[in-house]
Amino acid sequence: MSNNVDNKVHHAAAEGYITGADPYVRGRPDYPPEVAGWLRTALGLAPGVTVLDLGAGTGKFTPRLLETGASVIAVEPVPQMLAKLSSAHPQVQALAGSATAIPLPDASVDAVICAQAFHWFATSEALGEILRVLKPGGKLGLIWNLRDPRVDWVAKLDAIVNRVEGDTPRYYTGAWRKAFPHAGYGPLQETHFALGHTGSPEDVLLNRVRSTSFIAALPEHERQVIEEQIRTLIESEEDLKGDVVTVPYQTAAFVAQKLV
Repeated sequence: MSNNVDNKVHHAAAEGYITGADPYVRGRPDYPPEVAGWLRTALGLAPGVTVLDLGAGTGKFTPRLLETGASVIAVEPVPQMLAKLSSAHPQVQALAGSATAIPLPDASVDAVICAQAFHWFATSEALGEILRVLKPGGKLGLIWNLRDPRVDWVAKLDAIVNRVEGDTPRYYTGAWRKAFPHAGYGPLQETHFALGHTGSPEDVLLNRVRSTSFIAALPEHERQVIEEQIRTLIESEEDLKGDVVTVPYQTAAFVAQKLV
């Protein structure tokens, strides 16, 4: 694959995130405040602990890790994303790499966190590589922010987006769960939090969709069709009229411990 992206990175991520790094920064929601407690209690993050932010992207989740006082290492295969992370968080050790080729020694980190990322590399090979870099008893955390489709207009927005997903791995299909159980890990422990993403329709709706890998990878005329459909949705829904809107999200968080 060109652009210096690992050849095992899915084409939608490689192509979409190269062109979509800026909308990713502007359009992605933050994480709920409860995540701070989850990181400390479920993953054991604290001063003196080292955590790997795997598939770190532009570093959207990285501040949550830094707030725990832990030492943070970020690994990301897309150069454009890694450059934005390095610029935003110079105190983080930012490394080019992937889930199947983590550039760290054996048993070198206390925890690994995959934020909005594990569905891209939910394979036995990746879980084995994560085990390699985890210390005995270390924790693997997985976390995703997901639009709440129980809200009618959110379901309509998702339908516009999902029509062009193709073969792109995504959380909501549940395919990533097939990687578990996996030898060397305890059972997955699951937690959910609620979140509202508030801002202008341009950011929380249009830029959020623009930041979706398979949308960003579309030809320009196809992206324009998607954007027009979203603008029509905004104009037709009472809840979306105005300068500020709130998109309801659910945050799904999982942790599994390395057994030995």
